[in-house]
Amino acid sequence: MAKPMSARTFLKVLEDEGLDVEEVGDWKEHNRNGAGAWGPVHGVMIHHTATEGSRQTVEICREGRPDLPGPLCHGVITKDGRVHLVGFGRANHAGLGDDEVLRAVIAERSLPTENEARADGNRYFYGFECENRGDGEDPWPDEQFEAVARAAAAICRHHGWSARSVIGHLEWQPGKTDPRGFTMRKLRERVAERLK
Repeated sequence: MAKPMSARTFLKVLEDEGLDVEEVGDWKEHNRNGAGAWGPVHGVMIHHTATEGSRQTVEICREGRPDLPGPLCHGVITKDGRVHLVGFGRANHAGLGDDEVLRAVIAERSLPTENEARADGNRYFYGFECENRGDGEDPWPDEQFEAVARAAAAICRHHGWSARSVIGHLEWQPGKTDPRGFTMRKLRERVAERLK
């Protein structure tokens, strides 16, 4: 269990991990805190956007969709490996998920299969949306995958978490497939290497 870091610290830990970070608008104050609490935080959740085109992807993740107000994450990781900060605080990215998965993340143990949607993931997770169509064919450039690993590792390093605190949306909520195109096992292995 951890208190969310400040927006200033969030920016610093990402930059200290060697990431190319772009601050988008008033990201430090852009959040959904009026809809509920943010924190304590327990992990990092990774998504794919099911979109194409960096500019459009960042705009959607910042502003939201007609059915879901933004921000839809804290950072958008585009194909070029750049992290675009679009919000900080509660964000509409995780939705309801499995409380047994949440307990496993907190305990940093192997994840059970998700089969319920009762726990408020928007409260408990940092979220990164990654530009990808999510069709299983759209490639993940090396610089993008490395940026995903670095972003997750930066947060884990700050909070003293292991790579087991990094999960995919598909491991949290029944019916979700993201991120599609790499395995979370492979990503956690890369995060663990960075944390050594």
